[in-house]
Amino acid sequence: MRISTITIYNQHTSSMNKQQADVMKVGQQIASGKRVTTISDDPQAMTQAVALSQSQAVTQQFVDARIGVRNSLGQEESVLNSVTEIYSRAKTLMVQAANGTLGDADRSSVGSELKSLYESLVGLANSGDGNGRYLFGGYQDDTAPFVRQPDGSVSFNGSTEIREQRVDADRLMATGHTGDEIFRQVHSSAGYLVDASPANGGTMTFGAVEILDPSDPQFGQAFDVNFGGTAAAPTYSVNGGAAVAYNAPQDIEVGGLRVRLEGQPAVGDTLRIAPAEQGNTDIFRTFERAITALDTPALTDSDKANLRNTVNVVMNELDNGLDNVLTVRAEVGARFNELDTLDAISANRMIGYKQAMSDLVDLNYVEAASEYSMRMVGLQAAQQSFAKVKDLSLFNYLR
Repeated sequence: MRISTITIYNQHTSSMNKQQADVMKVGQQIASGKRVTTISDDPQAMTQAVALSQSQAVTQQFVDARIGVRNSLGQEESVLNSVTEIYSRAKTLMVQAANGTLGDADRSSVGSELKSLYESLVGLANSGDGNGRYLFGGYQDDTAPFVRQPDGSVSFNGSTEIREQRVDADRLMATGHTGDEIFRQVHSSAGYLVDASPANGGTMTFGAVEILDPSDPQFGQAFDVNFGGTAAAPTYSVNGGAAVAYNAPQDIEVGGLRVRLEGQPAVGDTLRIAPAEQGNTDIFRTFERAITALDTPALTDSDKANLRNTVNVVMNELDNGLDNVLTVRAEVGARFNELDTLDAISANRMIGYKQAMSDLVDLNYVEAASEYSMRMVGLQAAQQSFAKVKDLSLFNYLR
């Protein structure tokens, strides 16, 4: 078989090129730290690595989402802490206003501070998140959730639905609470409240509702107490029932409840005994009612009785409002704890992904160094072999 010089050259050149490519490939692996740099290196490993990479990206998206939710909840917690302080101070002022030795000027002074707290509360209810959105506006977070009405009162103008964020594959978490949940609701355990009609003309006052028998068939219902008879012989009826003689002090027992009444009612006076959630649950109405009562002079015994009743109602509503805010804060704390748990699970998951990815594509430097040395020896051998063969010619043997 005839072997030409060009064939020898081509064979040795091809061999050196292959050895050079192998050396460069191992060198690239050592430089990058990766055993698999292209899909041709290991198609199966690369396919699994792409799937793992996608899982890592999704997990990181959930991590970023939890950061956003945590920031929102942190802002809400800060505002609710201030709201709690306002409620506590307002309760202190109402206790002070209940002191029978205060005059109209003293109560007006208390009312002035209560007005300041009221304005602060409105500001907190319309708090923003720093990105142009209102914390307590729900879906309608581009406009203030609480707005002033022409009569000076405050009404809720936001959404009662809150935005949710997916913080894990199977978990949607609310990013906060709506203003309706915080400032216009009471906790289910608020119990009963008594309230008197502002038009009452007698001197009757009431105490707190005492629960005697929660199993009573009528427990949980509302009861309207109407006073009739005459000034000398007053009577009362409950929900339009039979008239009963009223003798102060009088205990009214109905629906498993008991309320202590003192003083003389006027004919036509009314009371309402109802679950707290069926009465006023708007804390702004509570503040507005308290401010009006403190600014109104109490000139007659009837005025003083109405003032005392109003103060009692306001204090109970402030207590219920505070309990509701504390419940919301507890929910915020529970969400923080859940986010911490999800972060811990996510961190462990990411560690698993990284380990699996490392097993698939990372380089074993000891093996790579050995292979690099072997490839270099092969390349050098090919080069030396070519150097010896390239000068061989039949003419060197002709004399």
